[in-house]
Amino acid sequence: MKRLVIGILAHVDAGKTTLSESMLYLSGKIGKLGRVDNKDAYLDTYELEKARGITIFSKQAVLEIGEIQITLLDTPGHVDFSAEMERTLQVLDYAILVISGADGVQGHTKTLWRLLDMYQIPVFLFVNKMDQNGTDKDKLIKEMKYQLDDGCIEFGPIKTEGFYDQLAMCDENMMEDYLQTGHIETVPIKKAVMERKVFPCFFGSALKLEGVGQFMQDLVKYAEIPSYPDEFGAKIFKIARDQQGNRLTHMKLTGGRLKVKDVLKNRSWEEKVNQIRIYSGQKFEAVSEIEAGSVCAVTGLSQTRPGEGLGIEEASEAPVLEPVLSYQIILPEGCDPRAMLPKLRQIEEEEPELHLVWDEQLQEIQAQIMGEVQVEILQSLIQKRFGVEAAFDAGRIVYKETIVNIAEGVGHFEPLRHYAEVHLLLEPGEPGSGLQFGVECSEDSLSKSWQRLVLTHLEEKAHKGVLTGSAITDMKITLVSGRAHNKHTEGGDFREATYRAVRQGLKEAESMLLEPYYTFELELPVKMVGRAMTDLEKMHGTCEISQTNSETAVLVGSAPVAAMRNYQQEVVAYTKGLGRLFCSLKGYEPCHNAQEVMESIGYDSERDLENPTGSVFCAHGAGFLAAWDEVKDYMHVESYLQKKDNSSGDTVQNPVPYTEERSISLEEIDQILQKTFYANQGKKSAWKRRKTARESYYEPAAYDGREKESKEEYLLVDGYNIIHAWPELKELVDENMDGARMKLLDSLSNYQGIRKCQIIAVFDAYRVQGHFEEVIDYHNIHIVFTREAQTADHYIERFAHDNQKKYNITVATSDGLEQLIIRGAGCSLLSARELKAEIEGANERIRREYQEMQGRDRNCLIHKLSPEAKQQLEELIKKADVNRND
Repeated sequence: MKRLVIGILAHVDAGKTTLSESMLYLSGKIGKLGRVDNKDAYLDTYELEKARGITIFSKQAVLEIGEIQITLLDTPGHVDFSAEMERTLQVLDYAILVISGADGVQGHTKTLWRLLDMYQIPVFLFVNKMDQNGTDKDKLIKEMKYQLDDGCIEFGPIKTEGFYDQLAMCDENMMEDYLQTGHIETVPIKKAVMERKVFPCFFGSALKLEGVGQFMQDLVKYAEIPSYPDEFGAKIFKIARDQQGNRLTHMKLTGGRLKVKDVLKNRSWEEKVNQIRIYSGQKFEAVSEIEAGSVCAVTGLSQTRPGEGLGIEEASEAPVLEPVLSYQIILPEGCDPRAMLPKLRQIEEEEPELHLVWDEQLQEIQAQIMGEVQVEILQSLIQKRFGVEAAFDAGRIVYKETIVNIAEGVGHFEPLRHYAEVHLLLEPGEPGSGLQFGVECSEDSLSKSWQRLVLTHLEEKAHKGVLTGSAITDMKITLVSGRAHNKHTEGGDFREATYRAVRQGLKEAESMLLEPYYTFELELPVKMVGRAMTDLEKMHGTCEISQTNSETAVLVGSAPVAAMRNYQQEVVAYTKGLGRLFCSLKGYEPCHNAQEVMESIGYDSERDLENPTGSVFCAHGAGFLAAWDEVKDYMHVESYLQKKDNSSGDTVQNPVPYTEERSISLEEIDQILQKTFYANQGKKSAWKRRKTARESYYEPAAYDGREKESKEEYLLVDGYNIIHAWPELKELVDENMDGARMKLLDSLSNYQGIRKCQIIAVFDAYRVQGHFEEVIDYHNIHIVFTREAQTADHYIERFAHDNQKKYNITVATSDGLEQLIIRGAGCSLLSARELKAEIEGANERIRREYQEMQGRDRNCLIHKLSPEAKQQLEELIKKADVNRND
């Protein structure tokens, strides 16, 4: 029989479970349509799911459409259970992405789309709830093409010429067929869908069974049946327990066959299959044998874990979506946490992202959790399974640490009759890359077996950083050298040496604290946009208006999880229930208040006895401890980096990730520039520094002997930001904003006459209803009043992005968020204070030069000027003096 494994995914409340019910009903699998709100849905089998009306655990159902048997995997839609959904993606042939026709493409929908792209899963889209008032098919198609992929094409019941036109644009082969025959056959369309060049879209109402039948027919028509090898392989995606407490290992066979009583094994275990179950809803059928392409649950295996590969299958990567909150599990009085921990490990097997940790110092159990809904579910599970009323504290942010330069970590472990030395190269990785491990070590210095052991020790533990004791990430750790002793080395010695090498390297490197960020979509009344943007700025977030009409606006952006945790309640309060906030995890970025966090955590790496930074050496028959900064004075193996430098004559460059995200003060940029690029060039204008943040902060500039291309210079001034930053202008604001604005413009106009650059002063007019972008020339400078729903920040960002290759652009603003974006665009920066100093300095220079001219011999240039030119120069000098005195 032909088999397909299809997952169904959606943003919460898009109607995913309802679509599953409709497909089961139309296929004849069930005789009555269940409903989520009636608590009788076929796939929502747990009491918690029925009570809350959401899918919490992934479930499967088997249905047949024609000659094809489909295993339908229903996944959780709520963001708190994203890891459960992501594990299911690893076994899918195709995915169905459900979108609410009433809401369109939402924040979590885009997160799901990125995951499907990452796992390279072909996608069919079903736009649900088209029976609701206000839905617009054409608008939704445009939105999907823009937000998701241009290959999103409606597959209607009638294949029109426009349909084939769109298909032809997605693939060259289909284009050739269409040009030759005016038609495209099914086979190339199936191939394009499988290769993710085309994403078939269908519209309907799952609740009313509208469009579902056509969707099912085209689903099997345009899905390619995969082929599998004869050799056994399986991918484990879930661990669960049945009502009797039997441990179930859910897996998909990706090769060969599996029979009852077959022995399965992995590196560390070997166990026998007792039973093979094919689940559909709550019920299952026990079978004696299954073939590749099938999904089953197996009993008898006690050591399996999600993501594990058997046979020819490799283990999967850890889920991208991970918990960012850590909670203490508070047990009732009289309940011993040490006795409770092994029971909680059962739940951790099913939800590996929990990362249950026993903190010996605090004598408490800690768990990592996605959000408040998951907390409620865990409380219910603990009560149901173990009869214990557990509580959770308020929770803390899960921080991480990385490094920003290369370091060599050395670990040495040599108490009496023991010996091991390990050298590790620690290198910064790309943001979001996690930990990568490698080996570049000669077998002459360390045998292959010891090298493998070091890698095992690197992978077996969550290594702590030295800033806050948080887990490290986004770096590559490479074994580059080491030494063992023929008699005295044991396996445990390399464990100690490896752990110490990591910590010693972290102490030598420059570490950076990372915090989790949300991407968000905030829908709220137009009149509340100003309040929301102010809130988000205070949260150290970034945002922009993505959609707006006469009543509502949609802000999209990102902000630290720490700042946004309780913002949903605020939104509901100040919008009187009209606002909606959707958040999904973006990933980890540099912490916005690192020093404050480090002080509050109070971690001391030298007092963490379980994670030592120093090494143990032996002298005069006794072991002694060398501190981390003394280890290399005693080490036995030559330094890898020093050896490399000596052999090549080159210094090892330190690549630095996060350069466009790291926020540093303008004063720091000035100091670094003066020490590098401008050290021997005399005093330069503060804003004529054509350096990106990456160049100016991390990399000394190299002169290649060629003249730089001369570009026109532009100075963009964030008008209201500067007005509120200059004390003499801020004083005028309350009395006369126009007066403050004109005084700023006069200063800039005078400055332009001295500097001879293009100056654009940008002022917000985004709150003026119906206002179009307005550009005015004022003397020798340009003034821009932004259009409705566009802030000065947005105008400057757009101008910088579009023109940074054509012009030398400098932006004057003291807005921290704006500075971060401008650095990323490769433009130069001036703070409000620096702009003021620059203007005053220019005025002072021209005044001084004028005075020098007056005191020189009468036979000078000024006396050769015409009376008109002389009068213009004198007026310019007077204006400079007035501005200086003001």
